[in-house]
Amino acid sequence: MKICCIGAGYVGGPTMAVIAEKCPDITVTVVDVDASKIEAWNSGNLPVFEPGLQDVVDGQLGTNLFFSTDRKTAIAEADIIFVAVGTPTKKYGIGAGRAADLVYIEKCARDIGKMAKGPKIVVEKSTIPVRTADAIKAILNESDTAQFQVLSNPEFLAEGTAIEDLHDADRILIGGDQTPEGIEAIETLASVYANWIPRERIITTNLWSSELSKLTANAFLAQRISSINAMSALCEATGADVDEVSRAIGADSRIGPKFLKASVGFGGSCFQKDILNLVYLCEHFGLQEVADYWCKVVEMNDYQKKRFSGKIVEALFNTVNGKKIAILGFAFKKDTNDTRESSSIYVCQDLIAENALVSIHDPQVPAEGIFRDLGESAVDAEGNPNRNVEIADDAYAACEGAHAVAILTEWDAYKDLDFQRIFDSMEKPAFIFDGRNILDRPALEGIGFKTYGIGKPQN
Repeated sequence: MKICCIGAGYVGGPTMAVIAEKCPDITVTVVDVDASKIEAWNSGNLPVFEPGLQDVVDGQLGTNLFFSTDRKTAIAEADIIFVAVGTPTKKYGIGAGRAADLVYIEKCARDIGKMAKGPKIVVEKSTIPVRTADAIKAILNESDTAQFQVLSNPEFLAEGTAIEDLHDADRILIGGDQTPEGIEAIETLASVYANWIPRERIITTNLWSSELSKLTANAFLAQRISSINAMSALCEATGADVDEVSRAIGADSRIGPKFLKASVGFGGSCFQKDILNLVYLCEHFGLQEVADYWCKVVEMNDYQKKRFSGKIVEALFNTVNGKKIAILGFAFKKDTNDTRESSSIYVCQDLIAENALVSIHDPQVPAEGIFRDLGESAVDAEGNPNRNVEIADDAYAACEGAHAVAILTEWDAYKDLDFQRIFDSMEKPAFIFDGRNILDRPALEGIGFKTYGIGKPQN
């Protein structure tokens, strides 16, 4: 068997690397139009940071795992073609700001239709709106050189633990047409995963249920985060401790403890994008009350980020003009270099708008990525680099001379910093705003810091 994956990003690269690792008899080729990305995969300087990914790629690269820009050959030779390209939120036209932009999905379908020969199984791996398979089928059915079955196989990876999630998935979901041909295609893909995933964890369903399940899963997870973040604001107002509340309600077997960690807000490539897509779908089908309900999840997340940056300004005597604020962490979560929709972007932009000097450190995000994400905030009126934005080589340099430190990514290394050294290097009074609740506040206050924690009683 030969597998081709179109898209060498956060989903396609790790997923195909693990399939190659677990299925040594299958040749796996990952293709992408971005030659620099393919070069990075082949050179060992991976464009995606995930714990354990380097070892998997190193073990399979050149054996049965290949990265290439030759889309035509890979598609023509493959038995199964995964589509793992981006589906960002539209920024133009109908549905702008909510609907998923399917331009890359359609381009892939057209390329497959032109380049494929013989029977092929096409697998939707990208997160897409329900019934997208109809559009893919309509395009593929115009081919006179190949026959296709379209399956939905959404990914449920968590960045930072993607390799662990792939090695020991709690479920694999495969949706397809409930026809003899569709069921046969489902079984073919299921047999690939069955090389290492127990059969009872491989769930099969129809196409539309599979497509909608991905959006629903992300919406439910984001809803839990927004719910506990809403409670964090109430905890601060009443003197309750959000961690104690989380522990108490999480002990209820009907609720469970996962995704009840209060923070400065959720980020990443999926949650906000998928909820907005869900909102657009609900509006499209005339379900306005349902759309309004899910809108509130995103609104609460935006509120939490604004509330955090507002706390910094308020605590620093209602002005941060000319004051240095150390930002520790720019990735949206630890153990990834992904910054998409990171809370750090919005907190930094708020502080820059208040004329603060932000000094940013992240162990995995390069300076060019930070400046790109900050957008117009990173340049002055003349288009020159904003002098109020600097990238620090390490956490200590970021904190030196700062009036406040804001923890925005829960990197383990930040827990072990020498905070006495940091305190001695800062302006006084010295503040720490822990947006992830990872630090020992009593110990910090013993050193002399003024501290703030999300959903924590304030002294």
